[in-house]
Amino acid sequence: MLVIFASAQYSRVNKQLQALGPSLGSKPRPKPLFYISLTAFSRQSARNDFPKNYAALAAPIPIAQAARSSKPSDPNDLLRKQRLNRPVSPHISIYRPQITSVLSLLHRNTGLLLSGPFYLFFAAYAASPWLGWHIDSTSMAASFGTLPVAAKVLLKTTAALPFTFHCINGVRHLVWDLGRGFSNKQVTKSGRTVIGLSISSALLLGFLWPSTASE
Repeated sequence: MLVIFASAQYSRVNKQLQALGPSLGSKPRPKPLFYISLTAFSRQSARNDFPKNYAALAAPIPIAQAARSSKPSDPNDLLRKQRLNRPVSPHISIYRPQITSVLSLLHRNTGLLLSGPFYLFFAAYAASPWLGWHIDSTSMAASFGTLPVAAKVLLKTTAALPFTFHCINGVRHLVWDLGRGFSNKQVTKSGRTVIGLSISSALLLGFLWPSTASE
């Protein structure tokens, strides 16, 4: 770059001198000493560096090749790796219990608790004549009558609570289907109302006793 710059400067000065006319003489001006020195230095550097540069240019360029396996890859291997990176739904135990989530779980569980024993009882009732089981209404009433009063109230309340809760909370869900009561305040208030009505109605059914009026 320095040689090119010096050559350009010399050419520009030489043109200016030629434009001045014959007063300066028609002989061409000799090249400056620093231009000759720079030219010689650049040529010598090129000679010294040429073997190195040529060796570097002539060297073969390494080409990276991907390793190929002779064994065919499993088409489901990539799918399994992608599944490992997918987000996993957290367990329900990490959430703080709220009245909305608790009542939602209770509504599902009471539905299973009511439907499961219902089908089991009627299946056993239908098969009792062939199996020799005495689960008719007369035998069940006689067995229940032998229990103490506290046990009767406890059994009746325990059996009535899932039924009352599922029915009253089902009405709450029907109100939601109408598009009402979705605010946080309304949901909390309706949930507490369902709990209160379910417990009170279950206790009422538990303490309900047939009248034994004497003739």
